Amino acid sequence: MGKPVVAVVGRPNTGKSSLFNAIAGEPIAIVKDTPGVTRDRIYADCEWLANAFTLVDTGGIEPDSKDQMLASMREQAEIAIETADVIIFLTDVRTGVTDADYKVADMLRRSRKPVVLAVNKVDNFLSMQNDVYEFYNLAMGDPIPLSATSKLGLGDLLEAVAAKFPHFDQTEEEEDDRPHVAVIGKPNVGKSSIINRLLGENRVIVSDIAGTTRDAIDTVVVHKDTEYVLIDTAGLRRKSKIREELERYSIIRTVSAVERADVVIMVIDASEGVTEQDAKIAGIAHERGKGIVVAVNKWDAVEKNDRTMREFTDRIRQTLSFMPYAEFLFLSAKTGQRMEKLFDLIDMVRSSQTLRVRTGVLNEIIAEATVLKQPPSDKGKRLKIFYGAQVAVKPPTFVLFVNDKELMHFSYLRYLENQIRGAFGFRGTMVRFLTRERKGKDEI
Repeated sequence: MGKPVVAVVGRPNTGKSSLFNAIAGEPIAIVKDTPGVTRDRIYADCEWLANAFTLVDTGGIEPDSKDQMLASMREQAEIAIETADVIIFLTDVRTGVTDADYKVADMLRRSRKPVVLAVNKVDNFLSMQNDVYEFYNLAMGDPIPLSATSKLGLGDLLEAVAAKFPHFDQTEEEEDDRPHVAVIGKPNVGKSSIINRLLGENRVIVSDIAGTTRDAIDTVVVHKDTEYVLIDTAGLRRKSKIREELERYSIIRTVSAVERADVVIMVIDASEGVTEQDAKIAGIAHERGKGIVVAVNKWDAVEKNDRTMREFTDRIRQTLSFMPYAEFLFLSAKTGQRMEKLFDLIDMVRSSQTLRVRTGVLNEIIAEATVLKQPPSDKGKRLKIFYGAQVAVKPPTFVLFVNDKELMHFSYLRYLENQIRGAFGFRGTMVRFLTRERKGKDEI
Protein backbone atom coordinates (compact mmCIF):
# COMPACT_ATOMS: atom_id res chain seq x y z
CA MET A 1 0.00 0.00 0.00
CA GLY A 2 1.05 3.62 -0.40
CA LYS A 3 1.93 5.77 2.57
CA PRO A 4 -0.94 7.10 4.68
CA VAL A 5 -2.04 10.59 3.65
CA VAL A 6 -2.43 13.19 6.42
CA ALA A 7 -4.28 16.40 5.53
CA VAL A 8 -4.06 19.58 7.61
CA VAL A 9 -7.38 21.43 7.40
CA GLY A 10 -9.12 24.27 9.21
CA ARG A 11 -10.43 27.76 8.66
CA PRO A 12 -8.01 30.40 7.28
CA ASN A 13 -5.16 31.82 9.35
CA THR A 14 -4.96 29.13 12.03
CA GLY A 15 -1.32 28.36 11.14
CA LYS A 16 -1.75 25.35 8.84
CA SER A 17 1.28 26.21 6.70
CA SER A 18 3.42 26.83 9.79
CA LEU A 19 2.43 23.42 11.15
CA PHE A 20 3.12 21.82 7.76
CA ASN A 21 6.62 23.33 7.70
CA ALA A 22 7.32 22.30 11.29
CA ILE A 23 6.42 18.67 10.58
CA ALA A 24 8.11 18.57 7.17
CA GLY A 25 11.26 20.03 8.68
CA GLU A 26 11.76 22.74 6.08
CA PRO A 27 9.97 25.90 4.93
CA ILE A 28 8.06 24.38 2.01
CA ALA A 29 4.76 26.26 2.29
CA ILE A 30 4.56 30.05 2.11
CA VAL A 31 3.86 31.45 5.57
CA LYS A 32 2.27 34.90 5.82
CA ASP A 33 -0.15 36.35 8.34
CA THR A 34 -2.87 36.89 5.77
CA PRO A 35 -5.89 34.61 5.32
CA GLY A 36 -5.92 32.76 2.02
CA VAL A 37 -2.17 32.79 1.30
CA THR A 38 -2.03 29.02 0.79
CA ARG A 39 -3.94 28.54 -2.43
CA ASP A 40 -2.11 25.57 -3.87
CA ARG A 41 -2.00 22.10 -2.45
CA ILE A 42 1.45 21.39 -1.05
CA TYR A 43 2.61 17.90 -0.10
CA ALA A 44 5.70 16.43 1.53
CA ASP A 45 6.92 12.93 2.36
CA CYS A 46 7.49 12.82 6.13
CA GLU A 47 8.56 10.29 8.75
CA TRP A 48 8.07 10.17 12.50
CA LEU A 49 9.30 7.27 14.66
CA ALA A 50 9.44 4.90 11.66
CA ASN A 51 5.96 6.00 10.54
CA ALA A 52 6.21 7.22 6.94
CA PHE A 53 3.35 9.33 5.60
CA THR A 54 2.47 11.99 3.02
CA LEU A 55 1.51 15.33 4.57
CA VAL A 56 -0.86 17.66 2.70
CA ASP A 57 -1.26 21.37 3.37
CA THR A 58 -4.52 23.03 2.27
CA GLY A 59 -6.10 26.41 1.89
CA GLY A 60 -8.41 27.52 4.68
CA ILE A 61 -12.05 26.44 4.72
CA GLU A 62 -14.59 29.26 4.70
CA PRO A 63 -17.86 27.28 4.82
CA ASP A 64 -20.22 30.12 3.87
CA SER A 65 -17.99 32.34 1.72
CA LYS A 66 -19.31 33.46 -1.68
CA ASP A 67 -15.84 34.63 -2.74
CA GLN A 68 -14.78 32.55 -5.76
CA MET A 69 -11.21 31.98 -4.56
CA LEU A 70 -12.29 30.99 -1.05
CA ALA A 71 -14.95 28.71 -2.53
CA SER A 72 -12.30 27.06 -4.68
CA MET A 73 -10.04 26.65 -1.65
CA ARG A 74 -12.94 25.04 0.19
CA GLU A 75 -13.32 22.56 -2.68
CA GLN A 76 -9.59 21.81 -2.49
CA ALA A 77 -9.89 21.07 1.21
CA GLU A 78 -12.86 18.80 0.56
CA ILE A 79 -10.79 16.84 -1.99
CA ALA A 80 -7.98 16.60 0.57
CA ILE A 81 -10.44 15.26 3.14
CA GLU A 82 -11.61 12.62 0.66
CA THR A 83 -8.03 11.64 -0.14
CA ALA A 84 -6.72 11.61 3.44
CA ASP A 85 -6.41 8.65 5.78
CA VAL A 86 -6.11 10.94 8.82
CA ILE A 87 -7.08 14.62 9.18
CA ILE A 88 -5.47 17.19 11.46
CA PHE A 89 -8.17 19.76 12.30
CA LEU A 90 -6.21 22.88 13.23
CA THR A 91 -7.78 25.65 15.32
CA ASP A 92 -6.48 28.88 16.88
CA VAL A 93 -6.42 29.35 20.65
CA ARG A 94 -6.20 33.14 20.31
CA THR A 95 -9.53 33.51 18.54
CA GLY A 96 -11.22 30.71 20.46
CA VAL A 97 -13.93 28.49 18.99
CA THR A 98 -15.64 30.28 16.10
CA ASP A 99 -18.80 29.60 14.13
CA ALA A 100 -16.58 28.59 11.18
CA ASP A 101 -14.83 26.01 13.42
CA TYR A 102 -18.20 24.44 14.27
CA LYS A 103 -19.06 24.19 10.56
CA VAL A 104 -15.68 22.68 9.67
CA ALA A 105 -16.17 20.17 12.50
CA ASP A 106 -19.56 19.20 11.06
CA MET A 107 -17.94 18.72 7.62
CA LEU A 108 -15.27 16.46 9.13
CA ARG A 109 -17.81 14.39 11.06
CA ARG A 110 -19.72 13.75 7.82
CA SER A 111 -16.51 12.53 6.16
CA ARG A 112 -16.26 9.73 8.77
CA LYS A 113 -12.46 10.04 8.56
CA PRO A 114 -10.22 9.81 11.66
CA VAL A 115 -9.65 13.34 12.97
CA VAL A 116 -7.07 14.73 15.41
CA LEU A 117 -8.09 18.09 16.88
CA ALA A 118 -5.12 20.44 17.35
CA VAL A 119 -5.17 23.87 19.01
CA ASN A 120 -2.39 26.06 17.66
CA LYS A 121 -0.56 29.12 19.06
CA VAL A 122 -0.48 27.72 22.60
CA ASP A 123 2.87 29.15 23.69
CA ASN A 124 2.25 28.45 27.40
CA PHE A 125 -0.14 25.64 28.29
CA LEU A 126 -0.40 26.52 31.98
CA SER A 127 -1.60 30.06 31.34
CA MET A 128 -3.79 29.03 28.38
CA GLN A 129 -5.21 25.83 29.85
CA ASN A 130 -8.80 27.06 30.14
CA ASP A 131 -8.64 28.48 26.61
CA VAL A 132 -7.62 25.06 25.27
CA TYR A 133 -10.43 23.31 27.18
CA GLU A 134 -12.95 25.51 25.34
CA PHE A 135 -12.28 23.42 22.20
CA TYR A 136 -13.95 20.37 23.79
CA ASN A 137 -17.14 22.13 22.67
CA LEU A 138 -16.36 21.02 19.10
CA ALA A 139 -16.96 17.40 20.19
CA MET A 140 -13.97 16.21 18.16
CA GLY A 141 -12.11 14.45 20.94
CA ASP A 142 -9.29 15.68 23.16
CA PRO A 143 -7.74 18.92 21.84
CA ILE A 144 -3.95 18.74 21.54
CA PRO A 145 -2.26 22.06 22.40
CA LEU A 146 0.75 23.07 20.31
CA SER A 147 2.73 25.96 18.92
CA ALA A 148 3.73 25.38 15.31
CA THR A 149 6.12 28.33 15.21
CA SER A 150 7.90 27.24 18.40
CA LYS A 151 7.56 23.52 17.52
CA LEU A 152 6.02 22.79 20.92
CA GLY A 153 3.66 19.82 21.24
CA LEU A 154 4.51 18.32 17.84
CA GLY A 155 5.42 14.96 19.39
CA ASP A 156 2.05 14.62 21.10
CA LEU A 157 0.28 15.59 17.86
CA LEU A 158 2.19 13.11 15.68
CA GLU A 159 1.72 10.33 18.23
CA ALA A 160 -2.05 10.88 18.07
CA VAL A 161 -1.95 11.00 14.25
CA ALA A 162 0.13 7.82 13.91
CA ALA A 163 -2.24 5.99 16.25
CA LYS A 164 -5.01 6.52 13.69
CA PHE A 165 -3.06 5.25 10.66
CA PRO A 166 -4.81 2.38 8.86
CA HIS A 167 -3.30 -1.01 9.57
CA PHE A 168 -2.92 -3.15 6.49
CA ASP A 169 -2.64 -6.92 6.49
CA GLN A 170 1.07 -7.27 5.73
CA THR A 171 0.75 -10.99 4.99
CA GLU A 172 -1.94 -10.35 2.40
CA GLU A 173 0.10 -7.53 0.91
CA GLU A 174 3.21 -9.70 0.58
CA GLU A 175 1.28 -12.47 -1.12
CA ASP A 176 0.15 -10.16 -3.92
CA ASP A 177 3.13 -10.62 -6.22
CA ARG A 178 1.29 -9.45 -9.33
CA PRO A 179 3.12 -6.73 -11.25
CA HIS A 180 1.63 -3.34 -10.33
CA VAL A 181 1.97 -0.83 -13.17
CA ALA A 182 1.15 2.87 -12.75
CA VAL A 183 0.47 4.94 -15.86
CA ILE A 184 1.41 8.59 -15.26
CA GLY A 185 1.86 11.77 -17.29
CA LYS A 186 0.35 15.13 -18.09
CA PRO A 187 -3.36 15.40 -18.93
CA ASN A 188 -4.48 14.40 -22.40
CA VAL A 189 -1.36 12.44 -23.39
CA GLY A 190 -3.37 9.24 -23.78
CA LYS A 191 -2.90 7.38 -20.49
CA SER A 192 -6.44 6.01 -20.40
CA SER A 193 -6.26 5.13 -24.11
CA ILE A 194 -3.12 3.07 -23.49
CA ILE A 195 -4.82 1.17 -20.67
CA ASN A 196 -7.91 0.57 -22.79
CA ARG A 197 -5.76 -0.79 -25.62
CA LEU A 198 -3.97 -3.10 -23.17
CA LEU A 199 -7.32 -4.25 -21.79
CA GLY A 200 -8.86 -4.70 -25.20
CA GLU A 201 -12.00 -2.96 -23.98
CA ASN A 202 -13.10 0.48 -22.84
CA ARG A 203 -12.80 0.17 -19.06
CA VAL A 204 -11.63 3.77 -18.42
CA ILE A 205 -13.40 6.96 -19.57
CA VAL A 206 -11.52 8.50 -22.50
CA SER A 207 -12.10 12.15 -23.40
CA ASP A 208 -10.36 14.95 -25.26
CA ILE A 209 -11.02 17.16 -22.25
CA ALA A 210 -7.79 17.29 -20.26
CA GLY A 211 -8.13 16.07 -16.70
CA THR A 212 -11.02 13.62 -17.17
CA THR A 213 -9.41 11.07 -14.85
CA ARG A 214 -9.13 12.43 -11.30
CA ASP A 215 -8.91 9.21 -9.30
CA ALA A 216 -6.33 6.44 -9.48
CA ILE A 217 -8.18 3.42 -10.88
CA ASP A 218 -6.92 -0.16 -10.53
CA THR A 219 -7.75 -2.62 -13.29
CA VAL A 220 -6.55 -6.22 -13.64
CA VAL A 221 -5.54 -7.52 -17.07
CA VAL A 222 -4.21 -10.97 -17.97
CA HIS A 223 -1.47 -11.30 -20.57
CA LYS A 224 0.15 -14.66 -21.36
CA ASP A 225 -1.19 -16.18 -18.12
CA THR A 226 0.21 -13.34 -15.99
CA GLU A 227 -2.07 -10.95 -14.09
CA TYR A 228 -1.08 -7.28 -14.16
CA VAL A 229 -2.63 -4.56 -11.99
CA LEU A 230 -2.84 -1.37 -14.07
CA ILE A 231 -3.19 1.89 -12.16
CA ASP A 232 -4.52 4.83 -14.18
CA THR A 233 -3.87 8.23 -12.60
CA ALA A 234 -5.05 11.80 -12.93
CA GLY A 235 -2.93 13.87 -15.31
CA LEU A 236 -0.67 16.60 -13.97
CA ARG A 237 -0.16 20.02 -15.53
CA ARG A 238 1.85 23.17 -14.95
CA LYS A 239 0.42 25.47 -12.29
CA SER A 240 -0.04 28.27 -14.81
CA LYS A 241 -2.42 26.04 -16.77
CA ILE A 242 -4.54 24.87 -13.87
CA ARG A 243 -8.11 26.00 -14.43
CA GLU A 244 -9.93 23.72 -12.04
CA GLU A 245 -8.80 23.98 -8.44
CA LEU A 246 -9.85 20.37 -7.91
CA GLU A 247 -7.05 19.16 -10.19
CA ARG A 248 -4.44 20.48 -7.80
CA TYR A 249 -5.03 17.40 -5.68
CA SER A 250 -4.44 14.96 -8.52
CA ILE A 251 -0.72 14.91 -7.70
CA ILE A 252 -1.50 13.34 -4.31
CA ARG A 253 -3.20 10.44 -6.03
CA THR A 254 -0.36 10.17 -8.53
CA VAL A 255 2.22 10.02 -5.73
CA SER A 256 0.18 7.35 -3.96
CA ALA A 257 -0.22 5.35 -7.19
CA VAL A 258 3.51 5.49 -7.93
CA GLU A 259 4.33 4.25 -4.44
CA ARG A 260 2.11 1.20 -4.98
CA ALA A 261 3.65 0.41 -8.36
CA ASP A 262 6.54 -1.84 -9.32
CA VAL A 263 6.87 -0.33 -12.79
CA VAL A 264 5.79 3.13 -13.96
CA ILE A 265 4.82 3.94 -17.54
CA MET A 266 5.61 7.60 -18.12
CA VAL A 267 3.49 8.73 -21.08
CA ILE A 268 4.73 11.56 -23.32
CA ASP A 269 2.77 13.13 -26.18
CA ALA A 270 4.87 12.76 -29.35
CA SER A 271 3.04 15.58 -31.09
CA GLU A 272 3.92 17.99 -28.25
CA GLY A 273 7.42 16.74 -27.47
CA VAL A 274 9.10 16.30 -24.10
CA THR A 275 8.62 19.17 -21.63
CA GLU A 276 9.85 20.35 -18.22
CA GLN A 277 6.56 19.20 -16.75
CA ASP A 278 7.23 15.71 -18.10
CA ALA A 279 10.55 15.78 -16.21
CA LYS A 280 8.82 16.83 -12.97
CA ILE A 281 6.28 14.03 -13.26
CA ALA A 282 8.93 11.44 -14.12
CA GLY A 283 10.89 12.66 -11.08
CA ILE A 284 8.10 11.39 -8.80
CA ALA A 285 8.85 7.83 -9.97
CA HIS A 286 12.62 8.33 -10.09
CA GLU A 287 12.79 9.62 -6.50
CA ARG A 288 10.95 6.53 -5.33
CA GLY A 289 13.24 4.11 -7.17
CA LYS A 290 10.59 2.66 -9.47
CA GLY A 291 11.18 0.84 -12.74
CA ILE A 292 10.43 3.25 -15.59
CA VAL A 293 9.25 2.84 -19.17
CA VAL A 294 8.90 6.07 -21.16
CA ALA A 295 6.02 5.53 -23.62
CA VAL A 296 6.00 8.09 -26.42
CA ASN A 297 2.35 8.03 -27.45
CA LYS A 298 0.67 9.38 -30.62
CA TRP A 299 3.74 8.40 -32.66
CA ASP A 300 1.44 7.86 -35.64
CA ALA A 301 0.74 11.62 -35.73
CA VAL A 302 4.41 12.58 -36.21
CA GLU A 303 5.96 13.14 -39.61
CA LYS A 304 9.07 10.97 -39.78
CA ASN A 305 12.28 10.35 -41.61
CA ASP A 306 15.14 7.97 -40.87
CA ARG A 307 16.45 10.26 -38.08
CA THR A 308 13.18 11.20 -36.30
CA MET A 309 13.17 8.47 -33.64
CA ARG A 310 16.86 8.90 -32.81
CA GLU A 311 16.55 12.69 -32.54
CA PHE A 312 13.41 12.43 -30.40
CA THR A 313 15.16 9.92 -28.12
CA ASP A 314 18.13 12.28 -27.73
CA ARG A 315 15.80 15.14 -26.72
CA ILE A 316 14.05 12.96 -24.15
CA ARG A 317 17.33 11.74 -22.68
CA GLN A 318 18.53 15.33 -22.40
CA THR A 319 15.39 16.47 -20.57
CA LEU A 320 15.27 13.32 -18.43
CA SER A 321 19.03 13.23 -17.89
CA PHE A 322 18.57 12.27 -14.23
CA MET A 323 17.22 8.84 -15.27
CA PRO A 324 19.43 7.55 -18.12
CA TYR A 325 18.41 3.99 -17.27
CA ALA A 326 14.80 4.46 -18.47
CA GLU A 327 13.51 2.26 -21.29
CA PHE A 328 11.79 3.88 -24.29
CA LEU A 329 8.95 2.74 -26.51
CA PHE A 330 7.41 4.72 -29.38
CA LEU A 331 3.80 3.67 -29.80
CA SER A 332 0.27 4.67 -30.69
CA ALA A 333 -2.65 3.72 -28.50
CA LYS A 334 -4.95 4.84 -31.31
CA THR A 335 -3.59 2.46 -33.98
CA GLY A 336 -2.08 -0.15 -31.66
CA GLN A 337 1.43 0.43 -33.08
CA ARG A 338 4.04 -1.37 -30.90
CA MET A 339 1.53 -1.77 -28.07
CA GLU A 340 2.21 -5.52 -27.95
CA LYS A 341 5.81 -4.74 -26.89
CA LEU A 342 4.70 -2.88 -23.76
CA PHE A 343 4.11 -6.01 -21.67
CA ASP A 344 7.53 -7.37 -22.68
CA LEU A 345 9.18 -4.14 -21.49
CA ILE A 346 7.20 -4.20 -18.24
CA ASP A 347 8.36 -7.78 -17.60
CA MET A 348 11.98 -6.93 -18.41
CA VAL A 349 12.03 -3.85 -16.17
CA ARG A 350 10.34 -5.70 -13.31
CA SER A 351 12.89 -8.49 -13.66
CA SER A 352 15.67 -5.90 -13.41
CA GLN A 353 14.03 -4.38 -10.33
CA THR A 354 14.05 -7.74 -8.52
CA LEU A 355 17.37 -9.11 -9.81
CA ARG A 356 19.76 -10.29 -7.09
CA VAL A 357 23.50 -10.58 -7.73
CA ARG A 358 25.51 -13.18 -5.83
CA THR A 359 28.10 -11.55 -3.59
CA GLY A 360 31.03 -13.48 -5.04
CA VAL A 361 30.17 -12.55 -8.61
CA LEU A 362 29.60 -8.90 -7.63
CA ASN A 363 33.03 -8.65 -6.04
CA GLU A 364 34.66 -10.19 -9.10
CA ILE A 365 33.12 -7.43 -11.22
CA ILE A 366 34.25 -4.74 -8.75
CA ALA A 367 37.79 -6.19 -8.65
CA GLU A 368 38.02 -6.21 -12.46
CA ALA A 369 36.70 -2.65 -12.57
CA THR A 370 39.33 -1.37 -10.12
CA VAL A 371 42.09 -3.02 -12.19
CA LEU A 372 40.82 -1.41 -15.40
CA LYS A 373 40.53 2.00 -13.77
CA GLN A 374 42.31 2.86 -10.55
CA PRO A 375 40.15 4.30 -7.75
CA PRO A 376 40.62 8.03 -7.06
CA SER A 377 43.10 9.38 -4.54
CA ASP A 378 43.49 12.59 -2.56
CA LYS A 379 46.61 13.93 -0.81
CA GLY A 380 48.43 10.63 -1.29
CA LYS A 381 45.56 8.49 0.05
CA ARG A 382 43.84 6.19 -2.44
CA LEU A 383 40.34 4.80 -2.21
CA LYS A 384 40.26 1.09 -1.40
CA ILE A 385 37.14 -0.99 -1.93
CA PHE A 386 37.20 -3.91 0.50
CA TYR A 387 33.91 -5.55 -0.24
CA GLY A 388 30.53 -5.14 -1.94
CA ALA A 389 27.15 -6.73 -1.32
CA GLN A 390 23.59 -6.32 -2.55
CA VAL A 391 21.28 -5.48 0.34
CA ALA A 392 17.92 -4.79 -1.34
CA VAL A 393 15.81 -4.93 -4.48
CA LYS A 394 13.15 -2.54 -5.87
CA PRO A 395 15.47 -0.81 -6.65
CA PRO A 396 18.65 -2.93 -6.57
CA THR A 397 20.77 -1.48 -3.77
CA PHE A 398 24.44 -2.21 -3.09
CA VAL A 399 26.70 -1.42 -0.15
CA LEU A 400 30.38 -0.79 -0.83
CA PHE A 401 32.74 -1.05 2.16
CA VAL A 402 35.73 1.27 1.70
CA ASN A 403 38.65 2.70 3.65
CA ASP A 404 37.43 6.31 3.36
CA LYS A 405 34.04 7.18 1.90
CA GLU A 406 35.17 10.79 1.30
CA LEU A 407 37.44 9.43 -1.43
CA MET A 408 34.50 7.87 -3.33
CA HIS A 409 33.99 10.47 -6.03
CA PHE A 410 30.58 10.43 -7.73
CA SER A 411 32.26 9.96 -11.14
CA TYR A 412 33.96 6.76 -9.96
CA LEU A 413 30.71 5.53 -8.45
CA ARG A 414 29.07 6.13 -11.83
CA TYR A 415 31.90 4.16 -13.45
CA LEU A 416 31.29 1.23 -11.11
CA GLU A 417 27.56 1.44 -11.82
CA ASN A 418 28.24 1.27 -15.55
CA GLN A 419 30.45 -1.78 -15.07
CA ILE A 420 27.78 -3.54 -13.00
CA ARG A 421 25.08 -2.60 -15.49
CA GLY A 422 27.27 -3.92 -18.30
CA ALA A 423 27.52 -7.26 -16.53
CA PHE A 424 23.96 -7.67 -15.26
CA GLY A 425 21.77 -5.33 -17.30
CA PHE A 426 19.46 -3.63 -14.78
CA ARG A 427 17.55 -2.06 -17.67
CA GLY A 428 14.78 0.35 -16.75
CA THR A 429 15.70 0.64 -13.08
CA MET A 430 17.98 2.86 -11.06
CA VAL A 431 20.79 1.22 -9.09
CA ARG A 432 21.50 2.67 -5.65
CA PHE A 433 24.86 2.59 -3.90
CA LEU A 434 25.60 3.09 -0.22
CA THR A 435 29.20 3.71 0.86
CA ARG A 436 30.34 2.52 4.28
CA GLU A 437 33.75 2.80 5.94
CA ARG A 438 35.45 -0.31 7.27
CA LYS A 439 38.92 -0.13 8.77
CA GLY A 440 41.63 -2.77 8.77
CA LYS A 441 40.28 -5.12 6.10
CA ASP A 442 42.02 -6.42 3.02
CA GLU A 443 41.17 -4.88 -0.31
CA ILE A 444 39.27 -7.14 -2.75
